Amino acid sequence: MKLLLVITVVALIHGSYATLLIKGPTQPVLEGDSVTLECQYTGSDLNISQVHFEVFSKYTQMWRPVLERFWCFYSMQVEQTGDSLTLSIAHTGKYYEGPYRCVSDAENVTEEDKSSQPVGFKVHYMGELLLNRDGYGRYLGTPEELKVRLGDDVVVYCSASASEEPVYFWNKDGDDWILPSSKLTLKKVTAMDGGQYTCMAEHPSVEALSKKRTISITVLPADSPWYASSNGRLVLMTSAAAVSLLVLILSMSVFLCRRAKQAKTSKGPIDDRSQKKPIYKSSVESLPSTSGDKQPLV
Repeated sequence: MKLLLVITVVALIHGSYATLLIKGPTQPVLEGDSVTLECQYTGSDLNISQVHFEVFSKYTQMWRPVLERFWCFYSMQVEQTGDSLTLSIAHTGKYYEGPYRCVSDAENVTEEDKSSQPVGFKVHYMGELLLNRDGYGRYLGTPEELKVRLGDDVVVYCSASASEEPVYFWNKDGDDWILPSSKLTLKKVTAMDGGQYTCMAEHPSVEALSKKRTISITVLPADSPWYASSNGRLVLMTSAAAVSLLVLILSMSVFLCRRAKQAKTSKGPIDDRSQKKPIYKSSVESLPSTSGDKQPLV
C-alpha cells in the first residue's frame, strides 16, 4: 500500500514538471506557403499521443480542436513522428492565422502544464491592383486606356486588398517624378499630360509582395466630339442600358394589361336562357300527364 502511494506521488511530481512546448514559423508567412507546427514534451516521458492541437477562433472567442474546424481547413494534417506531434498546413491563407496551442489529455498533468503557451503567425497577402476614377465607383472600374478632353480634370485612385495597408506610388513613363500617393490628380489636362501612368503598391512588411498597374491617358483635341471621350462613352452606355430597361418595363406592362383584358372578356355574361321557365299543362311546351292540376311542373 505504501509502495503504491509512493509511486502515485512520484508520478504526480513527475507530471507536474511536464512542460508542453509548441514551435511555429519564425519567418514571415506568405499566402500559399506551407507551415508546420510542432508539439513536444520537455522534462517528461509522457506519451505525445495524448496531446492534440487547438486553435483560437476569433468569431466564437473559444479554443477548439483543429479537427473540428470548418471545411476551409481541409489541407491540415496532424501526424505523430517519434516524440513530437506535427500539424502541417499545405497552403496557408488569412483564415489559417492562429493562435495555436498544444493541449494534453493525460490525467496526471496539472492544469498549469496541461496546455502550452500559444503561438501565432500572420499570413501576409496582397490582391490585384484596382484603378477607378473619381465619381464612378470602384465597381465600374477604369479602362486600360482613358480618353479625356482638353482641359478636363482627371482623378484616378489606386487600391489593393492586403494584410497591411500598402504604400502607393505613381509615376509617368519618361518622367523622373514619383508621387507618393494612392491618388493621381491632373488638373486641366493639356496635350503634354498624355502618356503611360503606372501605380505601384508595396507591402510595408514584406518586400516580396508588390503589385503595379499601368493606365494610358490620351488627351483628345478641343474640337473632338463629346462622345469620343471615356466619359462620353460611359454616358452612352448607361443611357442605352436605361432606355433598354425602360422599353422592357413598358413592354411587360402592355403585355400584362392585354392579358388581363382578355381574361376579363373571355368569361362573358351569364346566359339567362340557361334558367328553365315554368311549364304549364296547357302550354305548348307541356308534357303529357294524367295530372289535372294547373301548377307548374317545374
